[in-house]
Amino acid sequence: MSGELSSRLNSELGSSIVRAALWQPPPAGSKPADFDVFVRDLHRTISEIGRDHSRAALASSLSVEDMVITHAIAATGAPIDVFMIDTGRLHAETLQLRELVRAQLGIEMLVLQPRTEAVVHFVATRGLNGFYEGVAQRHECCHLRKVEPLERALAGRAAWLTGQRRAHGSERAQLAERELDGERGIPKFNPLAAWSDAAVWHYARSEGVPLNPLYARGYPSIGCEPCTRAVRAGEDARAGRWWWEASASKECGLHVFANPATATVDRSVATPVNESAHETTHRR
Repeated sequence: MSGELSSRLNSELGSSIVRAALWQPPPAGSKPADFDVFVRDLHRTISEIGRDHSRAALASSLSVEDMVITHAIAATGAPIDVFMIDTGRLHAETLQLRELVRAQLGIEMLVLQPRTEAVVHFVATRGLNGFYEGVAQRHECCHLRKVEPLERALAGRAAWLTGQRRAHGSERAQLAERELDGERGIPKFNPLAAWSDAAVWHYARSEGVPLNPLYARGYPSIGCEPCTRAVRAGEDARAGRWWWEASASKECGLHVFANPATATVDRSVATPVNESAHETTHRR
């Protein structure tokens, strides 16, 4: 065997071992139990929300859950807007999904962005990646890049939807399908709250829903590029979010008004799985 061929085979073997060690989506298989009931209920819920609440909107992070709900909105024709928040630090793979939503599902997503002056001030005073320095700094970054744009997106709306599920982690284990957003005084719907991983992925695959290719690279939960890493098989699905923090609850503030005092920075955390650094050069 030539040295070049041997090197290539060893490289491919090493890559396959790395992929096998990372989280992977549930394997394709038979239809989960009660799947048709879940789909029927989802479509009914989406239709009812569109009928009963003016200017309702899905806050989409372009996750597999949000893509399933977006597909259901398109399938039912419900008058529900879909918006995304382009934080300025998203993966290129995430941003590319917006065009696929338009081309394949016929939905033009609304795009919100953080206020330029707030970003400029943060970078000038904290540094481009100042969120690594402490939980308070990270919450500050999340607030200006995510929470404040969300406030503008939801202004004047009668209801909003999310793709949150109970299976996402212990902090969401008691998630209700309908909640009251006390800050805004409007209903907040989580139509996939009771769905399993298998059901979500079966829907996405069977309906040909466009998905983020980062899922196949070991990313079960995808946020901003410098704040997300791949996770190992068996790790918590949200272990790759703000991976340098030691916290009982990792949220950005979109769904929980987090208290920075409940989290600490764990400086002993190893380098992100399958990544060498989190410096980015193509984001503001």
